[in-house]
Amino acid sequence: MKYNQVDTRGRSCPEPVLLTKKAIVQSPEGVQIIADDTTARDNITRFAKNSGYNVETVQQGADYVLTLTR
Repeated sequence: MKYNQVDTRGRSCPEPVLLTKKAIVQSPEGVQIIADDTTARDNITRFAKNSGYNVETVQQGADYVLTLTR
């Protein structure tokens, strides 16, 4: 399944979490988030799990791709 993708690279917290929240409202079945630092990765993961999503994280070079699914 192809998920909507949100690029949060270069953004400071809490903006990556706010963009993730907006994305899952628009696509509650799941989204992919691209982050470029561990703080954003960890905060997005925590938010997603608290919102009832499963999170799969894959590192691609310097970036992290987080796939959030229900």
